[in-house]
Amino acid sequence: MNNVEELPFSAPAERNKESILQVLQRLLPREARVLEIASGWGQHAQHFARRQAGWAWQPSDVDASRLPMIDTRCAGIANARPALHLDVVATPWPASISDGAPYDALLCVNMLHASPWATCPGLMRGAAAHLARGGLLILYGPYRVDGVPTVPSNEAFDADLKARDPTWGLRALADVQREAEAVGLGLREVVPMPANNLIVVFARSE
Repeated sequence: MNNVEELPFSAPAERNKESILQVLQRLLPREARVLEIASGWGQHAQHFARRQAGWAWQPSDVDASRLPMIDTRCAGIANARPALHLDVVATPWPASISDGAPYDALLCVNMLHASPWATCPGLMRGAAAHLARGGLLILYGPYRVDGVPTVPSNEAFDADLKARDPTWGLRALADVQREAEAVGLGLREVVPMPANNLIVVFARSE
């Protein structure tokens, strides 16, 4: 499949890519090494790498069949690296992921609620191992927040996820934070996003 127009397409990724980029531009320096977890069809990798030439963008996905599609979508973008296969539950992550240097940031969009819970501690362990000191783990998606009622649309989304796979579902932010803190990642900020999503930022201890 060589024509970008023929590639699979995620409507949510298309909708949220610009709002996520605006937050990333505030959080990250002009030059940064970024590992994207669960890159999907590569729309975010394409958009972010194209808009920020100083970001060395490393896409990855657990589904190896998606890697050629990500590479096709990012073809011609000099700062987008060839996509790598990565299962965050694997311990340790493959040596090819680090390429001998830590990352300034890890970005993970819409994965935790659409995968088994084991991906959360796996992601945290990998982030702690591959982030530079002070580096950021940036998560995007819907969460349950203590003391804040979950909106009906997110409750319906949660029910739909669990109907597709009982190990899926909206995660409690407190549970995610607990896993992060267990490996030395501290909560830095929570950014409200459109459509009742959040960007949650953790930082590796200095």
